[in-house]
Amino acid sequence: MIVYYSSASGNTQRFVERLEVDSIRLPINADEPMPILDQPYVLVCPTYADGEGRGAVPKSVIKVLNHAENRAHLKGVIASGNRNFGELFAQAGKIIAHKCQVPVLYRFELSGTQHDVQAVQQGLEQFWKHHG
Repeated sequence: MIVYYSSASGNTQRFVERLEVDSIRLPINADEPMPILDQPYVLVCPTYADGEGRGAVPKSVIKVLNHAENRAHLKGVIASGNRNFGELFAQAGKIIAHKCQVPVLYRFELSGTQHDVQAVQQGLEQFWKHHG
């Protein structure tokens, strides 16, 4: 399963929809109720940061991952961003992977290309064969 955060721009949502997999979208507003995730999932997360990298991980994602059960089922992260930000490209994925001790499985820009979609579809198929 895919769990993802997408802002009003919809870039991440467009990418996830093209994957054609079971998915759950996290609320945009961190004040809304967050789901309890009771099965293994891969998180797809865009990066929102200032020029110093602060604020890279959306507040809704932080809130979900602060719940121990949700964190326990996280198996990997796919990160998106804008290459214009150089070293900060897809920074949210690096932060989440480090804090949750899971791999960054893939990084893509904005809403991704068809190549990105195919690579992630194939990669997820292989990943789930090895990680249940």
